[in-house]
Amino acid sequence: MDRKDRLRIIGIETEFGCLVMDDNLGQPEDIVEAIKDYIFRTRKLGLMDIHARDEVFEPAQSGGFLLNGGRLYIDAVGSHLEYATPECISLKDLVASDRAGQRLIVQALNELGLSDAVSVYNNSIDHFGGHTFGCHENFLVPMDEDFFADTVQMLFPFLVTRQIFAGVGRVGGHVLSSEEFRPDYQQVVENPIDYVWVSHVYGVYPDTSVAYQLSQRADHILKGVASRVRFNRALINPKWEHFYSVGQMQRLHLLFGESNQNEYAYALKAGTTRLALWMIEDRVMPSNLRLENPLSALREISRDPSLKVGVRLADGSCATAIEIQRRILEIAEGYRGCHEETDWVLDQWAEVLDGLQQDPNSMADRIDWVAKYHMVDAYRKEEGLDWGDDALHSVDLEYHNIDPEKSLFHALQQSGETRRVVSDLDVLDAMTDPPQNTRALGRSRLIRKILERKNPRFYVVDWNAVALDRYNIIDLTDPFETYADVSLPGI
Repeated sequence: MDRKDRLRIIGIETEFGCLVMDDNLGQPEDIVEAIKDYIFRTRKLGLMDIHARDEVFEPAQSGGFLLNGGRLYIDAVGSHLEYATPECISLKDLVASDRAGQRLIVQALNELGLSDAVSVYNNSIDHFGGHTFGCHENFLVPMDEDFFADTVQMLFPFLVTRQIFAGVGRVGGHVLSSEEFRPDYQQVVENPIDYVWVSHVYGVYPDTSVAYQLSQRADHILKGVASRVRFNRALINPKWEHFYSVGQMQRLHLLFGESNQNEYAYALKAGTTRLALWMIEDRVMPSNLRLENPLSALREISRDPSLKVGVRLADGSCATAIEIQRRILEIAEGYRGCHEETDWVLDQWAEVLDGLQQDPNSMADRIDWVAKYHMVDAYRKEEGLDWGDDALHSVDLEYHNIDPEKSLFHALQQSGETRRVVSDLDVLDAMTDPPQNTRALGRSRLIRKILERKNPRFYVVDWNAVALDRYNIIDLTDPFETYADVSLPGI
């Protein structure tokens, strides 16, 4: 495939936390149901599933596809709200679609009159409960039967070290232990979905030795690759799902990632990962960067905001995260000229590595962990607190509030202290308009047509097809095809 013609489908799923400050409103589970129902039933911004996508994890009525081509639903594990972007090719579409999902949720809270007492967060950790929430990246990549057994390990050095610009930062740390923790009978009965098919369960305890670190999820990653990820979280979760495949291309599901508030960091994370995958595909990723222990390196890098720590490579030598990233960037420069967007990623990648090398504090306008550190440390000094004070967790959390009227991050953005890659108008458009160059466009048009019916009694919407009725199924197999001119029998 000519490099100039090479495209990559990207989509990102974000799990949201919900905090309810008024007991009279019910539990968080009640609130996320209200948000979901309002978006689909009242605003009619999409089609609620009338069939079960999964009898355990996504039963009927748990969510559906939106007019913008994305998907909003409630995951039964933890009963949390989750938003998946539509299939995107450009980084601008990806970021705009992601922010559009947040804005839909905030809009629903405001119009339901809940915004004063309810907050929704795109953070990835519960400091006190020890839970961790995902922000999962999906890339369409060519795979063979050895991909997950061997090839994908070439991605580990990049994935482990990219947290120096993709990490969202966190106060404190966690230690995982299976020695003293076993769920009792009552816990299993009350939360059966949390424990079904789980053979390894652990407890989570505060690590008081850590003041601040780059990643919210590094402490919770136990495997390199794992298919059963509840209490067994991995860097990568293998998926072999037909609705994400086309030809020899399959879905690569990255579990180690966090939901960046900063648009620039979000775009750079996705853009550099796309380049790293091209390098693996073309067999140019340097083999001498393999890590001796990727999971240990993950935590060592996360716990060193100075970025000076060296991690051991498989050949016995040591290198810092910046040094590893620079070596990968050197090879990635071979893709310069493929696309304007690729050149932007290469330029920004180099600029960020230079900035982090010279002074990490200079990157506060584009890297979340740096911006958050400034906020938390300023508050700590002003109040005379030490790093172990619980009050710092509240500052950490409010950085991730997705409501611009409450969010500490959005306070920075509104004052012009952050780098942006999309405009407010781009986000507004993406609330109802899908990307114009993927199958999300055809899906969106079909959803709109079904919504125009008075009382649609049968339909099925999925990533790779839409059933208009029991006899007419529109195939959307190729994610690169827009299906904009698809015929619509029966509509």
